[in-house]
Amino acid sequence: MTPSAAFAMQPGLLPELFPADLLLRLSRVARVREGVLSSFDPPPDVEILITGWGCPPIGEDVLERAPRLRAIVHAAGSVKGHVTPAVFERGVAVSSAAEANALPVAEFTLAMLVLAAKQVFVKARAYSADGWSGDALPGVATPGEGGGLNGAVVGVIGASRVGRLVMERLRGHGARILLSDPYVGPAEATALGAEAVTLDELCGRADLVTVHAPALPETRGLLDERRLALLRDGAVLVNTARGSIVDTGALVRHCAGGRIGAVLDVTDPEPLPPGHALLGLPNVLVTPHLSGARGRELRRLGEFAVAEVERLAAGVPLRGAVRPADLGRIA
Repeated sequence: MTPSAAFAMQPGLLPELFPADLLLRLSRVARVREGVLSSFDPPPDVEILITGWGCPPIGEDVLERAPRLRAIVHAAGSVKGHVTPAVFERGVAVSSAAEANALPVAEFTLAMLVLAAKQVFVKARAYSADGWSGDALPGVATPGEGGGLNGAVVGVIGASRVGRLVMERLRGHGARILLSDPYVGPAEATALGAEAVTLDELCGRADLVTVHAPALPETRGLLDERRLALLRDGAVLVNTARGSIVDTGALVRHCAGGRIGAVLDVTDPEPLPPGHALLGLPNVLVTPHLSGARGRELRRLGEFAVAEVERLAAGVPLRGAVRPADLGRIA
């Protein structure tokens, strides 16, 4: 029998995640309730809940009102905001489109690394403020300026989905990759094209550092005063993971003197209050959490979710399955 399904997310996201052709494809394998649940009160016959950003927590009370629920398919990344332990205790299958959301984050990260390696952000601000440097010629390299990804040492913190995609792309740019991840040993790191090192060694050797670790109690303030001090003069820190991984106060102190720079798509707190020191530093670029799927990229998440419902209907394993043990390690 065709399973029943309902959407639970911010209403405005539905047409971007699931345009008409994807809704039609979904309707071939599930009886889909029209629109988004206006109040989080799932119909008692719902078997598949398709969630997205804005979905409230799914606790015991919700599960009691949906006794036939057997799967939650999340058309976004992290499920930590709405999937509670009660979901797993009930034996409800959980899937996430984190794999699909990782791609735009990796693309954004690589773009920032390319630009940071050429000192684009600092030089663009200097150009805007002071005009063209007198000793530079248009389109001609300045002797001894350094820069560029080719041959640069890039430190990757965390071999997550995004971290692995970033490393894959960095190899094509001729970068030397250092990897720090407590769950990845030397052999696996080598297979990823990287050298396994401790976090302290990574900070001391890298020209650029990119963060791809999850926000966990043990990763809060992972890049603290001591580790930021290990960064080489001129190093640039790129963070598209979670703001809490970097000690904000320590980062301000190290960037304010111009010793290091930073590209931050996430911050702690988020958003930063108006007038925050990081927003005004010429060697720091802060973007408003743009790296994940947005606009035309959202369709990828919908496609992933529809494919998961098709797998459920066919009785085959979910590609984005999330297990209880995963919650302690995912973003």
